Amino acid sequence: MSKELFLIKDVPQLGNEGDIVHVADGYARNYLIPRKLAEPVTEAARRRIEKLHADREKLRLETLAQAEKLGAKLKDTSITIRAKTSEEETLYGSVNAAQILAALHEAGFKTLEEHMILLPENIKTLGTFEVPVKVHTDVTQTIKLWVVAE
Repeated sequence: MSKELFLIKDVPQLGNEGDIVHVADGYARNYLIPRKLAEPVTEAARRRIEKLHADREKLRLETLAQAEKLGAKLKDTSITIRAKTSEEETLYGSVNAAQILAALHEAGFKTLEEHMILLPENIKTLGTFEVPVKVHTDVTQTIKLWVVAE
């Protein structure tokens, strides 16, 4: 027989918080319920699930709106990074995501993090580059990066 449960917390390989799952009676009775990972589905639990989903959707929409606002600000952003070069104007090192992040922080984008900068490989030449910045799972904006000789 199987039992219908409402997950209170994320359970690996079973489901996320708020999901309704069907599991064996023994698994529910001996593992999920005593560890307060799940509870039987009742009318009260269904109402709580609906409220949880509504709250999550509201939070997701607020986060998306903030990300779109930040993405709009990033759209017109252009940053310059000065790098040491040889006489042939080749870089002694390379420009990486951490340096780009530091320049963006100086430009006022304090909420950005290094993993948001989608740099496929370090930049090893002088010039102008388009660098994508993933602000949110649904919002990616491209900034203009100028790498100039110091």
